[in-house]
Amino acid sequence: MLPQRRIESCEPERAPSVDPTREFSFSDADFYGFVELARMHTGIALADSKRNLIYSRLSRRLRALGLGSFADYRALLLSPEGTSEIEHFINAISTNLTKLFREAHHFDHLRSHVAARFAQSVRARPCGRLRIWSAGCSTGEEPYTIAMVLRREMPDIARHDVRLLATDIDTEVLGKAARGEYSLAALDDVPAAYRDLIPPRGGSGTVVMDERLRGLIRFRRLNLMEEPWPFGGHFDAVFCRNVMIYFDGPTKTKLIDRFVQKLKPGGWLYIGHSESLLGSHDKLELVGRTIYRRLP
Repeated sequence: MLPQRRIESCEPERAPSVDPTREFSFSDADFYGFVELARMHTGIALADSKRNLIYSRLSRRLRALGLGSFADYRALLLSPEGTSEIEHFINAISTNLTKLFREAHHFDHLRSHVAARFAQSVRARPCGRLRIWSAGCSTGEEPYTIAMVLRREMPDIARHDVRLLATDIDTEVLGKAARGEYSLAALDDVPAAYRDLIPPRGGSGTVVMDERLRGLIRFRRLNLMEEPWPFGGHFDAVFCRNVMIYFDGPTKTKLIDRFVQKLKPGGWLYIGHSESLLGSHDKLELVGRTIYRRLP
């Protein structure tokens, strides 16, 4: 996704942009209408630089639906009949770029400060419980990486109450994540110590995530703008990386507050390498590069 610029209201109607190389005309009103729909349904703030991307992705929906203009598509999305199309619209505008062990320092920290400490604690008290949330999991590389770290540190993980929630707004990428099948190139950044957990499928040029990893993860569609979030309990760690770059300042601040409320005291928040918290937070302590600890 799973995820900037401030959005005002939609721009007034202007003449369509005429480009003889384009299949459909694409006016300012079309673009700003989609900007407003994206903000309303997802919190995503689309910058002017995304015009060509939005044209390309939504043109596919026009062809699939047999529509002749973006104005017709906007009218559909705003109509009662367009409810089911909203999901396709969200899938089309979502950007999903990820890989296994992306920003590897986060997983080094997860191993030493979460997995290893939990493994040590359950040796003394076997009834431990560990919960981790991958918010904006995209095609699944992040939660599978987390699962690899947990399983490598705890070979007997099946004996313990360990669960990983992986959510995204895009149903198409969630389907791929649940299948857990990737090209061999996905192994490029995977340390040797973890390779045995994702053996290549003979002669197919693909790898499939081991059931020992898949069994730890629950994939679920979630719009981070939903209130309240449809799950209870608190998390020992939350990963929300390279998602908030798509939100404006107020939306981002509100989302951080909600993550804090879902973290246990002493729990960890991991954000993307190009993200920040827009200043300090009275319940979070910066402990490493884009790693925060929830204060009591």
